Amino acid sequence: MIIVGEKINVISKELGAAMKNRDPKPIEAMAREQEKNGATYLDINIGPATKDGPERMEWLVKTVQDVVDLPLSLDTTNIAAMEAGLAAHRGKALINSASGAPDRMHSMLELAGKYNANVIGLTMTEKGIPRDANERMVIAYDIMMAAGEHDVPIENIFLDPLILPVSVAQNQAMEGIESVKMFKQLNDPPLKTIVGLSNISNGAPDKTKTVLDRVYLIMLVEAGLDAAIMDPLDKELAETARSLPQDLGLRIEELQKETALSRAVKIFQNEILYAHSFVD
Repeated sequence: MIIVGEKINVISKELGAAMKNRDPKPIEAMAREQEKNGATYLDINIGPATKDGPERMEWLVKTVQDVVDLPLSLDTTNIAAMEAGLAAHRGKALINSASGAPDRMHSMLELAGKYNANVIGLTMTEKGIPRDANERMVIAYDIMMAAGEHDVPIENIFLDPLILPVSVAQNQAMEGIESVKMFKQLNDPPLKTIVGLSNISNGAPDKTKTVLDRVYLIMLVEAGLDAAIMDPLDKELAETARSLPQDLGLRIEELQKETALSRAVKIFQNEILYAHSFVD
């Protein structure tokens, strides 16, 4: 499956400072480490970058692509910064992201068409994240139709159902899985799907994060998931991701054994209530 390494992010204290100071060494090291651990894209997240967004994104794209031979996922809400990154990028970039909010949807899709880039479509609007898979499906359809207006081919679109933390929105875990199933039925040939995987374990203790992420990833791939924005430095998680979907049957068998993995399945399916201590 497609693994988008999530570690080059402005919220990291070390890497955020490196971006601000134009210090390439920590960023280069992180890029190499993620490539070594199986990433097929690297997400570079500069946030809104309101002060020097275009310059920062251009510098970051060039810095990362000077040391790794991977396409990048350009992650910012700053349209000018996004275009600067696309102009500097070698190969086919991934825009992270468009959404169902009209301004953001059309501005990002216009750039995707102009630069022949892949693009993530977040199934949310200016009103927020939908309540269920059906509402997400409506937004996904709108994004697909708008993509045609901007000459973005179907094969360039990744639909994202927007995953919420199981610790605060347990009932949404299955809505995310159901959304992936529905997105794959939206068109023939089917559109690709992607999630921000670590969202599911956000707020959980460290010892439970890998269990939640691994189990949810297997369930999502069974539903038809193509790609995940995730931590490739988590060795257990990365090994699982690299084995999918080829070893899906074996992974599903793992989930059926009475372990913390099977308890995580029951949590996602709302059969038992989530608790931080469920792995114990």
